[in-house]
Amino acid sequence: MEQRIGSSSQPVEGAGFDPAFIPGITAPVSAKRQDTEPEDAVETEETDSAEDMDVPAVPASQAEEATEGAEGEESEDEPDGPVFEAADRRARIVADRKGVRLRLDEESCEFRWDEIGAVETEAPRFGKRFTITVHTPDRRWYPIEIEATARAHFKEWEEQLDAVLDAYFEE
Repeated sequence: MEQRIGSSSQPVEGAGFDPAFIPGITAPVSAKRQDTEPEDAVETEETDSAEDMDVPAVPASQAEEATEGAEGEESEDEPDGPVFEAADRRARIVADRKGVRLRLDEESCEFRWDEIGAVETEAPRFGKRFTITVHTPDRRWYPIEIEATARAHFKEWEEQLDAVLDAYFEE
């Protein structure tokens, strides 16, 4: 019978261990890398497979450039739909076909449309801070306030956001 020395459980990351933890924002990269395979092994595998297929081997840097160029071409060919974008000196929100992206100072989070339960807007009676709140199905919400240069922008922003939600958000 084999016995393991040490704990096999992974360290827990979250608000209990990190007071700056915010759900929905990606966790910091841990000190240990999950991928411990050396890069040399990856390159030899690519070379071996290229030799088997009688295709000249392409260096990894050229292969990455080729895939980046192909991705850029695909995004240009796809039809552009409505896009909502609002920003001030600290905060920014972008809603397009990919989903909703929020940014406040150095922190940011991204939600795909299937991760969103509702999007709520609130225009204050007085003042110039327009609030947009993204609600997720697991009862979490992420508000962001955008300071407008004029209150007239509130109506424009609501119309643009409604157009994006009508196009991409499925209830």
